[in-house]
Amino acid sequence: MTSPAWSFSGIKQFQHCPKQYYHYRVAKDVKEDKTTTDYGTLFHTAAEEYIRDGKALPPAFMYAKEALDWLKALPGEKHCEYKMAITEGFEPVAFFNNQAWLRTVADLLVVNGDKAYILDYKTGKSAKYADTGQLELMTLTVFKFFPEVKQIKAGLLFVLANAFVKDKFSRQDEPKLWEKWLVEYKKMVAAYIHDRWNPKQSGLCKKHCAVLECPHNGRN
Repeated sequence: MTSPAWSFSGIKQFQHCPKQYYHYRVAKDVKEDKTTTDYGTLFHTAAEEYIRDGKALPPAFMYAKEALDWLKALPGEKHCEYKMAITEGFEPVAFFNNQAWLRTVADLLVVNGDKAYILDYKTGKSAKYADTGQLELMTLTVFKFFPEVKQIKAGLLFVLANAFVKDKFSRQDEPKLWEKWLVEYKKMVAAYIHDRWNPKQSGLCKKHCAVLECPHNGRN
C-alpha cells in the first residue's frame, strides 16, 4: 500500500472519527459539510494582499489593522499563504507533486536569518479550544524548506476574539515532534492496511456530519 498523504486537517479528522474520514477522504462518496464561511476566506485574502502588496484593507477588516501592521513590521523575508510539502523521506517537494506526503500551508511565514515566524489566522469567535498542533507540523516543514532556520516563534492569531496563542520551537524539538505526530499518522496507516474505519461518537454527530449511514448520525 502506498502511504497516504496527510495534513493537519486530515489527521485531526481521522482522530475525530475514522469513519467520517473514510467517507470524506478515501471513498469520497459523501460530500463534506463546509462549516467555514466565505468570511474566513475573504479575511485571508485581505491580509495576504495587505502584507504582501501593500493593498488597503477593506473597511470590514480594519479592526485587524493594528495586528497586521505588527506582522508587516517584522524583519525578514515574508511569504504569504506559503504552501509546503515533504516526501516520506523528509525531502522538500512541490505542494502538488505526486510524491508529496505531508502538506502544510502557513498563512504568514517570515524568515530572518536563523529565525522565523509562523502565523495562522483564525476567524473563530473564541480561542478557548485552540490547537497548536497545526503550528508543530508547519514548524517541521519549515525546518526542511529552510535549513538555515534554527528557532521559530509561532502563533494562532484569532482576529475576531482578539487573542494570540503562541508557541516556540527549536531544531532540538524536531525528534520529539516527529515522534508525536508519526504515532498518530501510523494509526491512520493501520486503518488503510486493515480497511477498518470505526465510527467515533461525539456531540457533533447528529447535526454536523454528512455521513448519514453512520448509526450515530441523527439525520438518518
